[in-house]
Amino acid sequence: MAKGDGGAKTDADRNAGDGARDWSQTLNLPQTEFPMRAGLPQKEPEILKRWRTRDLYRELREASKGRPKFVLHDGPPYANGNIHIGHALNKILKDLVVKSQQMLGFDSNYVPGWDCHGLPIEWKIEEQYRAKGNEKPDFADASAINAFRDECRKFADKWVDVQREEFKRLGVIGDWDNPYLTMTYAAEATIARELMKFAANGLLYRGSKPVMWSVVEKTALAEAEVEYQDYQSDAVWVKFPLIGRDTERNGKIVPLGDRLKDTSIVIWTTTPWTLPGNRAISFSSKIDYVQMEITKAPEGNWAKVGDKLIVAAKLLEDVKKAAKIEEWENVGGDLIVGFEGLVCAHPLTSLGYDFEVPLLDGDHVTDDTGTGFVHTAPGHGADDYIIWIANQKALRDRGIDTTIPFTVDADGVLTKEAPGFTGKRVLKENGDKGDANDAVIKALSEAGNIIARGRLKHSYPHSWRSKKPVIFRNTPQWFIAMDKGFEVGGNRTLRDVALSEIKATEWVPETGENRINGMIANRPDWVVSRQRAWGVPITVFVAKRDHDGFSEGDILRDEDVNAAIADAFAKEGADAWFAEGAAQRFLAPKYDPANWEQVRDVLDVWFDSGSTHAFVLDDPEQFPGLAGIHRVRDGGTDRVMYLEGSDQHRGWFHSSLLESCGTRGRAPYDVVLTHGFILDEKGEDKMSKSKGNVLSPQDVMKTAGADILRLWVASADTTGDIRFGPAIVQSASEAYRKLRNTLRWMLGALHYFTPDLTVPRAELPELERLMLHRLTEIDAEVRAAYAAYDFRGVVAALAPFMNTDLSSFYFDIRKDTLYCEPHSSVKRRGALTVIDQIFGCVTTWLAPILSFTAEEAWSHRYGETRSIHLEVFPELPEAWRDDALAEKWERVRDVRRVVTGALEIERAAKRIGSSLEAAPEVFITDAALRDAVQDIDLAEISITSGVTLTAKEAPEGAFTLTDVPGVGVVVRRAEGRKCARSWRITNDVGSDPDYPDLSARDAAAVRELEARRQA
Repeated sequence: MAKGDGGAKTDADRNAGDGARDWSQTLNLPQTEFPMRAGLPQKEPEILKRWRTRDLYRELREASKGRPKFVLHDGPPYANGNIHIGHALNKILKDLVVKSQQMLGFDSNYVPGWDCHGLPIEWKIEEQYRAKGNEKPDFADASAINAFRDECRKFADKWVDVQREEFKRLGVIGDWDNPYLTMTYAAEATIARELMKFAANGLLYRGSKPVMWSVVEKTALAEAEVEYQDYQSDAVWVKFPLIGRDTERNGKIVPLGDRLKDTSIVIWTTTPWTLPGNRAISFSSKIDYVQMEITKAPEGNWAKVGDKLIVAAKLLEDVKKAAKIEEWENVGGDLIVGFEGLVCAHPLTSLGYDFEVPLLDGDHVTDDTGTGFVHTAPGHGADDYIIWIANQKALRDRGIDTTIPFTVDADGVLTKEAPGFTGKRVLKENGDKGDANDAVIKALSEAGNIIARGRLKHSYPHSWRSKKPVIFRNTPQWFIAMDKGFEVGGNRTLRDVALSEIKATEWVPETGENRINGMIANRPDWVVSRQRAWGVPITVFVAKRDHDGFSEGDILRDEDVNAAIADAFAKEGADAWFAEGAAQRFLAPKYDPANWEQVRDVLDVWFDSGSTHAFVLDDPEQFPGLAGIHRVRDGGTDRVMYLEGSDQHRGWFHSSLLESCGTRGRAPYDVVLTHGFILDEKGEDKMSKSKGNVLSPQDVMKTAGADILRLWVASADTTGDIRFGPAIVQSASEAYRKLRNTLRWMLGALHYFTPDLTVPRAELPELERLMLHRLTEIDAEVRAAYAAYDFRGVVAALAPFMNTDLSSFYFDIRKDTLYCEPHSSVKRRGALTVIDQIFGCVTTWLAPILSFTAEEAWSHRYGETRSIHLEVFPELPEAWRDDALAEKWERVRDVRRVVTGALEIERAAKRIGSSLEAAPEVFITDAALRDAVQDIDLAEISITSGVTLTAKEAPEGAFTLTDVPGVGVVVRRAEGRKCARSWRITNDVGSDPDYPDLSARDAAAVRELEARRQA
């Protein structure tokens, strides 16, 4: 007998019309209060309340004492709005890691955290000021800035509370009552201490160099705070007239010979507004250049007949096309070499740019695009700055002024150091393009030093907050040096220490290592200052003048002063730095505040979040469950994981690595796991409100439940971008329904099981021993997948096991045994014994993923006394493994597939109604297959009323499968009478006179049942 295939209409209404007695009342049909319809939106909050009441997090910590630690250190989300589906993906992934590592036997601790400082919150408060018609406070006023900061703090507090409840609703277990916040007094004190360590070890310095600057936000930005978007720039090809050669490198310009007389170097740039800041031209000694003279050009063309130009040989045709040159000829003979010492005039000499422009050999110059020469403005580009500084001494020796000009201010307006263009805007205050480019291009045209202009659509850095383009501008900022040796790093540079630590870290997926390695290897010094109000200040004092052994510009390095600052922050927060009389408080009486500048910039929020390890993982007072990590590669057994989106290779992973390497000489993590981003269902666009393709996690949880989101995350390939939308939610819901139904059926069957019914493995039928073997195989797969953070692999192992091996195979076969066999039957008791083991394994394996459903199923089986999340994955006996048996049953299942295939055709043709009406004849010529099924009840396995085996060749027309050669099936109708209880057709129905409608087996079962009831 079997549901569906076995012919039962339902498990409850069998035998209707088969006789006066309702034999269904004698069947051991599944009984459970575990509902078929999950009702997750209603059930999950009830489970959350139960977890909160029992303080499950504390129970987990108590249960885990003494185990090796696995700490997932939370990358702090920003506290400024409701969570979105990207947040849900990230937090669910983290919870999958934490719960699975806990069940693998670790003390897997999770303390959630939030990033609370920074520009987005500051903007929101400024918007509130403007909405009320108030001006932004004067931050020179101590009371005004701290009142403003207090409003920022309250805003962040509000959103921490909102997000905390939304994260908890996802089923994430953590220390929600004691999270870490970067704005707590203790955290701000530690961040200041970490910054002062960089001051002490000599890596912190104030310098004037080009940084990415947001005109909209009025602050410097780090690489982690920009995103690259398509942008249309003005492009110009500009002539720099050669004026001579400094042959002796002594500042004395020797006139050019006839060969180079009246010749210009041509540069190409997409930022014409930076030309007032030009101080050099970079070339490459690895590039071949040629000197060309224009012999034919259109009337009125910028590039004129007689112009002599030098460009890269490879780019000749590109320049010719851009400048509309019709014909030109090589007048330089062989390829031009030896640019060392050549000096050009600035193309805007007539406007006051009457200085020499030297040529410098630079590795960054290529001949991929442009002209093979790079206009070099050291105040407007990292490469420009680097080559200028590298040649600074030599240029000074030649009498060249190496001062880097400040040609553009914080508002994107050209300054008086850009004569002829003062007041012109690079960008408007809203981020739109200003008038500076057009003004410069017009001036170049009037000077006769432009040969072409155009427009180029290319990838350009934009602020990821305002979504507006940034500029590179020279401005005094605070930096952390990447290439200076320091004591904590063993006198290695911060770059070298970080690169070494990258190699010692496990990256999941492995491609993450190459990505962050390239970023660290090529990054400039870390800009850590921001010109804003809401953040942790840069807590250093700088000498205003030479005095008492200090030189102007020196950073005060005094442990007593540092301790006073940190102590004040711990008691009052970072507001203490901005309070009236702060300098006097921290410096006097040891130092005269009049001699010292108190820095007013705040720290880059990436420094805040990069320091979180210091006040979470290393603080035994605030977070005793996390402190004292003895990491694996330091000879311990504990591990720390960081897990975020792949953009954090340039964000939190990056800043945390540099911060920890700079203060501790090592990375703060042992494992780094990254995930992709959410795309729409077509995989074409990222989800965004503007595109109207957003599906919020709140909406999904209201209609489907958090476990559906959790199953979607676990099933997705999160190493790349992940698709999401209504159809995907529906698919996850359908997959969930199948898994739930399997759990429900097991609970229903186990209603009849008690431990005293357990059958020893040695007495179990082969099919039961096969299922125990399968458990050992799945256990190995699941453990390996969880250990590798491969949750998709877990689902890929469990879903087919539950849907195919269990529901469609084992349970389908054993329904007749469980429902109809006598209570004392060893076969029935053996099946229950094995189902009990299967339930325990499957439910715990599913618990990290379907956290609510596994808890619900567990409580239906064992009550609510102990949460499933306090369990570990069961250790399965090695004796359960039986490879020989499994190999045999692979053959049995092959034969079964041929039989069931033949039955499907008969049912489709309506020649039989159910498989129990059949008694197929099975022809097996393959000896190995015949031996496998020889001692197997193939009728029971195939859910038919009988089977006839023969070694003959199958007759023509018999059903066969090409992948199971040597087996053919002819379906014949079963002979005998139909048992009114089990619906099997047998020859012994009526053999027991007390039960004339039943088979002998069913009659014996009913007799035993009635005897039990009477007893």
